[in-house]
Amino acid sequence: MYLQGNLQVMFDALYNMGIIDPVLELDWTKELEHISDHMDQFIEVIGIVNSKQHNLEEMIIALENFDKKTLNFLAMEVAKEFADFHSRESLH
Repeated sequence: MYLQGNLQVMFDALYNMGIIDPVLELDWTKELEHISDHMDQFIEVIGIVNSKQHNLEEMIIALENFDKKTLNFLAMEVAKEFADFHSRESLH
């Protein structure tokens, strides 16, 4: 499953929850080595953010049900998608 829709809302939800800043300090290569251990939760959280992207408050409430590790993986994925989007935008 892939992130779909408004990445800014996803980022804002994670930022408001205090997830973004600590993730920026992690060694992403090391962290992402363990994503397969959390794949079910990761797929579930992506489905949640895709379905709640039109309501920031509902998204935050839904995300509060996930553990920190899953939210960290989501934050890394949102950041990677943001970077990819902006790199394509700057090429055109």
